[in-house]
Amino acid sequence: MATPAAAKAPAEYGAVAKLVAEAFGTFLLIFGALGVALFGNPSAAPLPTSLAFGLSVAVGIAAVGHISGGHFNPAVTVGLAVAGRTNWRLVPGYIAAQLVGGALGSLVLWVLVRTLPNLTNVSTIFTQLSNGVDDHSPNAFPLAAGLLAEVTASAVFVAIVLFATSRRAAKGMAPWAIGFGLAILIQALAPITNASLNPARSTATVIFADASAIGQLWIFWAAPILGAALTGLIFRGFGSSEDLHGATAGALDDATARATRAENPAVAGAAIADTEAADTEAAEAEAEAEPGLEAADAPTAARSAEDVPAGSATAEAAPHASGSGTASPAEGASSPDDDARDFFDKNR
Repeated sequence: MATPAAAKAPAEYGAVAKLVAEAFGTFLLIFGALGVALFGNPSAAPLPTSLAFGLSVAVGIAAVGHISGGHFNPAVTVGLAVAGRTNWRLVPGYIAAQLVGGALGSLVLWVLVRTLPNLTNVSTIFTQLSNGVDDHSPNAFPLAAGLLAEVTASAVFVAIVLFATSRRAAKGMAPWAIGFGLAILIQALAPITNASLNPARSTATVIFADASAIGQLWIFWAAPILGAALTGLIFRGFGSSEDLHGATAGALDDATARATRAENPAVAGAAIADTEAADTEAAEAEAEAEPGLEAADAPTAARSAEDVPAGSATAEAAPHASGSGTASPAEGASSPDDDARDFFDKNR
């Protein structure tokens, strides 16, 4: 039976749509969360910065995660690619789009800060928003502590993303599990490094910060990507095979985007059916190759026999086969047209 139109899986979005979605989500993260850090008034709008980061990511995934997967973070993109959930061909474009989106969000904040009267040293404000260790750490944590904290937190965050977007995970919970997980981790790391976990977030603030903050930017690229890659390797080695997309696949596919689109049970079933189509066809071919005919296959065999011209090798073999309880097809007797006709008759 043909799949109903409502149950068909949606077509994969193009590369441009994915890049725009990543830029938009990263812009939302930087403008929204850092805007709360800059302009939030604890008495008038008591929203903690860590919660603002988490909600920004959750809303971004809910809004455009079905398009690109909702990474908004170069470390997440690399971690999912290592895990086999994102095509490696998407990685450079995703990272570039995330940097552009973050830079635009930071630019809007910079323009807004510049409009404040009697404020001339804007770079100091962005330096305080930037990530850092030693003198740039909120509590003067050293480099070793900052590296350990960022590697560990990034590894845990990518694990949350991988598990929350698994096919066996509770549907509809991925954006909020990822968002609140990020909020917890940022709250934990804020006193140590000002909480990066995201190279795009760290890069966005140092654009308008002092040169000393730029000198420590490498830490917040190396540590999050290292932690994300470690989690990706573990997931690829021990994770469920049904969650692996295949990092060398030809299509520009992202399994996290597919998982987000599969909230509708009908669409989810169609998406899973699409990914298992090759296995189904292989199983049917193997069943056809087995000797003997089941009772249900007898009408099909009869129709095939009627279509064979008299005098052919198959027609000559038919009388011999009819005398036995189990008919054995003559090896190499059927033509490609016969095989195709049998296949479509059975699956009509």
